[in-house]
Amino acid sequence: MSATERGALLALLRLPERSWQGVADEVESAGSALAVLGQAPGGQQSLFPGDSDPDALAGSAEEEIAGWERQGLRFLTVLDPDYPAQLLAVHQRPPFLLVRGRLDRGDARSVAVVGTRKASDRGLRMAADLAADLARAGIPVVSGLAAGIDTAALRAALEAGGRAVAVIGTGIRRSYPPENAALQEQIAREGLLVSQFLPDAPPAKASFPMRNAVMSGYSAATAVVEAPDHSGARMQARLALQHGRQVFLLEPVLENDWARECARRPNTTVVRTIEDVLAHLRPALVTDKDLVWA
Repeated sequence: MSATERGALLALLRLPERSWQGVADEVESAGSALAVLGQAPGGQQSLFPGDSDPDALAGSAEEEIAGWERQGLRFLTVLDPDYPAQLLAVHQRPPFLLVRGRLDRGDARSVAVVGTRKASDRGLRMAADLAADLARAGIPVVSGLAAGIDTAALRAALEAGGRAVAVIGTGIRRSYPPENAALQEQIAREGLLVSQFLPDAPPAKASFPMRNAVMSGYSAATAVVEAPDHSGARMQARLALQHGRQVFLLEPVLENDWARECARRPNTTVVRTIEDVLAHLRPALVTDKDLVWA
């Protein structure tokens, strides 16, 4: 996608009353963000004062994107060939991603390891053990960089020498929680950091469910380690099933009503060990001719 087209996409997202999901749909359908911007009403009300025509709006946004990229960020749109193909297949795909680190097509076989922020010692051990075992099996580990289960999983994947992908619920220039700033930097250096928000976007109640949808769409499967009835991990399990992904429930999570109900649904498997996960995950992955099992 050209720099002007990327600028047009960002300008579209900043017009009043524009749905980000609607923008993604329109741009994909038209094959051009600039064409959609030219048809958008109210361009003069954008956040780029003084600009009133599509080319000027796109040019202003293009300069902003160039500034982000000089800082080491990469701006990917739904029309870019490097936008994760597995994420394009889900309805909640964001119109753009900002990333730091190394993109890898092998992430299409990744497993998202998720759970509560207020994890028990048992839950933290299980998350770390599962993530380390996945890493040693050559499977990328995805998580949300929240406190608790997410942090334990990502840290263990790195310590095992594996690939860690953090999908965050803030802008990519923020760290939330703040105590994970060093871990976030390590993941950006050694793995991949992904955000669907503008670089300085603060944490917000609505941003974390959006993050869960991207984590689910990005991964081949979601493994829930420990999650109460009201948690983002429960939401991600539901989204993963909607996305046609596999859901693994570690046995202790069955203490919760939602998990027992989820366990009865197709594509959900209760697991005890990494061998259980691999046994159910491997058949789904080897059918993809573009990927080779490690």
